Amino acid sequence: MSYHKPVLLSQSVDSLEIRDNGIYVDMTYGGGGHSREILKKLGSKGKLIAFDQDLDTQRNIIDDERLFFFRQNNIFLMQTLEYLNVKKVDGILADLGVSSHQLDKKSRGFSFQHGHRLDMRMNQKQNFDAVELINSYSEDELSNLFFLNGDLKNSKKIAKKICVERKNKKIVMTNHLNFVLDTFFSAKTKNSFLARVYQSIRIEVNKELEFLKEILIQSKKLLSKNGIISIITYHSAEDRLVKRFFKNGCFDDEPVKDQFGNPLNPFKLKFQFLKPSELELKLNTRSRSAKLRSAMKI
Repeated sequence: MSYHKPVLLSQSVDSLEIRDNGIYVDMTYGGGGHSREILKKLGSKGKLIAFDQDLDTQRNIIDDERLFFFRQNNIFLMQTLEYLNVKKVDGILADLGVSSHQLDKKSRGFSFQHGHRLDMRMNQKQNFDAVELINSYSEDELSNLFFLNGDLKNSKKIAKKICVERKNKKIVMTNHLNFVLDTFFSAKTKNSFLARVYQSIRIEVNKELEFLKEILIQSKKLLSKNGIISIITYHSAEDRLVKRFFKNGCFDDEPVKDQFGNPLNPFKLKFQFLKPSELELKLNTRSRSAKLRSAMKI
């Protein structure tokens, strides 16, 4: 748990309604907290397939013959299931966002604390990082990602300030980026503002929204009848995608319909969403923006 304190642990695992000998997928293994709880509920013939592309998760792999761990991006879910000769799964769980370990290990460049190189790669073998993004994206591209990924209303001004500064000196370190942005926040708003900026950059570096869409599309094909998908989101951009997909079976405002105008949504909502309890919020402040959404394949 020192690697990452799992958010909404009991609620998310309970939402899967674990079948004794079912097949389940943990899309975001991290510290193994959610996987450990799933394994507790699985029978001897059950299977848990887990993914994480972060090399640091190696230390957290649980020694259990029912666990099949893959150190790769979870968009390879369908390909991996074919490799395992698994046609359908009974449940999929994804805890999106960034782990406590990634935030706390300053050299990973996820945190806005001073004195570290901007990085933010969840896959350390990936070449594209936050430094390249900040210094190569156009002003419009930066503005769009700050607006869409961070809900920052002054995204155009933020992007312009960065572009002006990088002409003088390449932005490489966290303290340099923070200095460039210091006119946009006060001492009171510093943490919340920088958190949104860094979140916006991290989402783009790791193509998180694109990969989330792919996960959801694959889930529609791979879940068995009455199979359940549960996803924990942390910001509006990803939560909006999950909400629409569960509601409409697509990413549009309206569901896909047949020739007679009947909705073709393959999911049934289990509940609108769940949030952490007051106790969990006190024990883990990083859970404050979390929402759990869950749906059943019909």
